[in-house]
Amino acid sequence: MFNTKITPLALVIASLSAPASANLIISEYVEGSSNNKAIELYNTSSSDITLDGYTLGLYSNGNTSVGNKIDLSGTLAANATYVIINAGSNDELKAKGDIESTVTYFNGDDALVLMQGETVIDSFGQRGTDPGSYWSEGGVQTQNQTLRRKESVLVGRTTPDAPFNPSEEWLQFDQDDFSGLGFHGENNQPEPEPEPVTPLECGAAKTLINAIQGEGGDSPLLNTEVELEGVVTADFQGAEQLSGFFITSLDADIDTNPLTSEGVFVYFADTDVNVGDHVRVKGSVAEYFNATQIGDVSQVEICATGLVTAATKISLPVTEVADLEAHEGMLVTLEQPLVVTNNYGLGRYGEVDLATERLYQGTQIALPGDAATAVEAENSKKQILLDDGSTKQNLDPIAYPGTGLDSYNTLRLGDTVNTVTGVLGYSFDRYRIHPTVQPTFVATNPRTEAPELHADADLRIASFNVLNYFNGDGQGAGFPTSRGADSEAEFIRQQAKIVSAIVALEADVIGLMEIENDGFDEFSAIASLVNALNDEDSVNDYAFVDFNVNQIGTDQITTALIYRANKVVEVGNAAITTQAPFDYSNRAPIAQSFKSLTTDEVFTVAVAHLKSKGSCGSADGNNADLGDGQACWNEIRVAGANAYADWLNTAPTGVDDEDIILVGDMNAYAMEDPIRAFADKGFKNVVAELDGNTLGYSYSFSGRLGSLEHAVASPSLLTKVVAATDWHINADEPISLDYNVEFKSAAQQVSLYASDAYRASDHDPVIVDIKSAVAEQPIPEPQAPVLTPEQSFNVLENSAIGTVIGQLEFSDADAQYTPVVEFIVQGHNAITINQQGQLIVAGDLDFEFERKITLMVQAKDSAGNLSNAQLVYININNDKSDDEDDDDSGSLFWLTLLALPLTLLRRKKA
Repeated sequence: MFNTKITPLALVIASLSAPASANLIISEYVEGSSNNKAIELYNTSSSDITLDGYTLGLYSNGNTSVGNKIDLSGTLAANATYVIINAGSNDELKAKGDIESTVTYFNGDDALVLMQGETVIDSFGQRGTDPGSYWSEGGVQTQNQTLRRKESVLVGRTTPDAPFNPSEEWLQFDQDDFSGLGFHGENNQPEPEPEPVTPLECGAAKTLINAIQGEGGDSPLLNTEVELEGVVTADFQGAEQLSGFFITSLDADIDTNPLTSEGVFVYFADTDVNVGDHVRVKGSVAEYFNATQIGDVSQVEICATGLVTAATKISLPVTEVADLEAHEGMLVTLEQPLVVTNNYGLGRYGEVDLATERLYQGTQIALPGDAATAVEAENSKKQILLDDGSTKQNLDPIAYPGTGLDSYNTLRLGDTVNTVTGVLGYSFDRYRIHPTVQPTFVATNPRTEAPELHADADLRIASFNVLNYFNGDGQGAGFPTSRGADSEAEFIRQQAKIVSAIVALEADVIGLMEIENDGFDEFSAIASLVNALNDEDSVNDYAFVDFNVNQIGTDQITTALIYRANKVVEVGNAAITTQAPFDYSNRAPIAQSFKSLTTDEVFTVAVAHLKSKGSCGSADGNNADLGDGQACWNEIRVAGANAYADWLNTAPTGVDDEDIILVGDMNAYAMEDPIRAFADKGFKNVVAELDGNTLGYSYSFSGRLGSLEHAVASPSLLTKVVAATDWHINADEPISLDYNVEFKSAAQQVSLYASDAYRASDHDPVIVDIKSAVAEQPIPEPQAPVLTPEQSFNVLENSAIGTVIGQLEFSDADAQYTPVVEFIVQGHNAITINQQGQLIVAGDLDFEFERKITLMVQAKDSAGNLSNAQLVYININNDKSDDEDDDDSGSLFWLTLLALPLTLLRRKKA
């Protein structure tokens, strides 16, 4: 982007090229409180000019088309001004106006263009650009200020689309400073003498606060000037606060009517007051965005100091939200556990929603229509907003938790506070408590470092919305992109958080949403993410499914599949369809089949991203918001769900396997039509099926929980799921902890960021743990056992019956299916063989009578198969200890003598 700056030389050139009648400029810009807004035009020439043909147009919120405008007419005298004011301005501003117009419905981020016919004469702001809340440079800001054109500027700014630096041509004055309107340059009119002010009389006749508040919403004394007294209960007079203070009735003035409040806000900061001051106030009763207050305050008198006021106890839920009106402006306390239900505005606005319990989207827990509407009606009665009382955005430090928000000291949804004390206000359609005592939060919903794998699971599938992961040109440049990170530095922060989260998932296959749709080459977003994962995780080998196209569908973002190649492999063909209803709106479906390297389990994973609930302007018919809780484009989402299920049932990957799981961002809560359409087609919501309810959540919007991410599975795969959950690393965390640097001070860009998984995205990942069915092995052909031939064993004579002689050697190739159950023994009764093949003594063995036993043995298995018969030999050994025990010293001698003749005879014959 070029940085265009208007120099004095440029002004000269502009004046030379401007039309001769271009003597009209915008000389003053007033954005005061409430509707106090005005634009002053100034005739720079020394002659009268006609305003006919001039128009002043308003371009709001970065639009390039004009919104409100005013066609000018009449004659403007030389060096005279023309003041255009808002119809809702106060009397002081109205007295200075020449005409009322809706062109003054501007804020600090809107542009104004003064034209004569088709020619730009002057401009304020930058048309076509939304700066956020205001333009600011050089100490001059366009929000909540009065700006006057420098007297040296006599030619209008004719480049309305160029970058706008208000300090170049404008001077800044306080908000609601109207003293410069009606003239431009030096004011020669004498200042009127101020009228003498009579001090207020404390204790004199007064209007009671309960009378000002009345029983209803608006005060019965609206626009009436009153004098009232009360005790200051909360002081928010600071320049970056509410510019006023709250007072409550003196004890003697409290009435007995429970419908009338005893407190009110006084919009006044000129007289410094403190909590405990008894004050008398003179001002007018006003309704500021439906909140009763005392405005146009002319006097405040401090009557006494050091008074103590007790807070009124209230509780939630209320019978009706409007019941809180009876306490508007009062010091109240809630002495009950309250749960944090919304922290989205914590960092930017200092706001936190509290409720009696976690609150759910109506269509997450009830059917669309009356049932869901009833849920939301009850939700509103259970909640209150905690507001830090500051009007300044992006405070540093952030108000809550009390020790200051940072990347490690978070305030999560589900955390609690046991007591809240403060004043009850009302603005932007919400009742809110401005604390007078710092609330103490309890971390009742702590972070979890990683989702634990189920003990029985051997496969994990997950989904992850990577929140516009765009990597520029893939080589460190190309920023800002159309979505996602604005710079390479932001992208590095974003990538680090996403990688931390995905590695911690320990999932084998992960479906991604909102990744840049730029193909699959080495510089693509999916390639950069997988490379970063492999750099971070040295244990696993991440890969992506390559669909071999330059782009999937036509959207800037797409879905994708990554997996751990050391755990699963791709089988079949990567599949896409862009047929209706996926030719637009619903993003193109993708699917791929995989096989587990551990169990050979084959399954198909698909990823969906159905049409969002936003951008309802062009929705019509059944796609319009029908008020049933499903928002707009529901018909398209239902068509997408039905078509997706039908497509998956055609086995688009070429793998005819019934195990199918579809993960992704359905942009539909659990009880909405698209999720029920999937169920009708046989794809059940896995988390809800396992939980037995729809209280799981992956997203938080406006303080309501719900599941936009889902995993839906075919019946066969659902039977293998052992666990399923949402890992709450994003939905519960404040948005301030994300990778972005906008709306953060230099210190906060460091303190609010950590390269961990928390607030890596705005949606929580869904995790499904599966126990695979081990692939069945084919049963081999029956085989007979085999005995080792001619085995030989030794046994001592007189061995006791039951003695194990040894182990028979044999083999059985199909023992897993038909084990050996018996050994058939023939040849001798003194030896048996048990089922395990052990040879066992079953009778008397005597070396003197039998020295070797020969057996014929066969092995038999459970199928009746017999081995070949084999000979088995058992050698019986002499037990010499028996001889030693005999008294043979004499007998052996006589036996020797008796045997001697026989010995001699044998020798003789030989």
